[in-house]
Amino acid sequence: MSLFELPEYAVRNRASWTKSNEEYTHEQGIRAWRQEHVTWGLWGIAESELNVLPDVAGKDVIELGCGTAYFSAWLARKGARPVGVDITPAQLETARHMQRETGIEFPLLEENAEDVPLPGDSFDLALSEYGASIWCDPYKWIPEAARLLRAGGELLFLRNSTLSMLCAGLDGWHETLQRPQRGMHRVDWADENTTEFQLGHGDLFRLLRESGFDVLDLVELYAPEDAKDARFYHSDAEWAKKWPWEEIWKARKR
Repeated sequence: MSLFELPEYAVRNRASWTKSNEEYTHEQGIRAWRQEHVTWGLWGIAESELNVLPDVAGKDVIELGCGTAYFSAWLARKGARPVGVDITPAQLETARHMQRETGIEFPLLEENAEDVPLPGDSFDLALSEYGASIWCDPYKWIPEAARLLRAGGELLFLRNSTLSMLCAGLDGWHETLQRPQRGMHRVDWADENTTEFQLGHGDLFRLLRESGFDVLDLVELYAPEDAKDARFYHSDAEWAKKWPWEEIWKARKR
């Protein structure tokens, strides 16, 4: 994929994730591939506790913004037929390295999750755990997920909670609001030279409905009582024990 085919924010994010893969996500990806049970988010909350995944055995799954594709590997172990999509070659190479090591193989596409060159109505589940869910423009990737899904297919994605974004400041997380919710959409982080996309609940709910989805659930995730700040990410375990750090949205295509 040519850099010139990507939006400017995607080019910047790809450069950031290339660097991150050298520093820590390659190592993290390898550890996650070797893990056999499904967990969610920064605090590694077990799927067995949340029960948000549908039965994936025999299902076609597309992971949008797959990174090192460990989540797709977990689903493949459960009998799914995953396809991973990401724009960062370095992270996809980590995924291919682990495919060779584990023998778990599935297609990996170096493509933008906002515009995937695959036929519509091809998948039973579209998934994003901190991939397209925050690094792609929701007004592009959510309608694209709807196009890729068959009728009755489900969309499942994890992102930062709205509240955690409103309380995030340059010096960490606060117990008071640090930015307005009105107009939330694009967030440019000058210190990391990256761009995220975050919508408030009302805007996101309406976007999902307008894209052809019925919202099934919204699961808010807190840090466990024994959680510590994550080594590689900006985090605040004590804050996250009191307010939701992340949230999982679950929707079904009408």
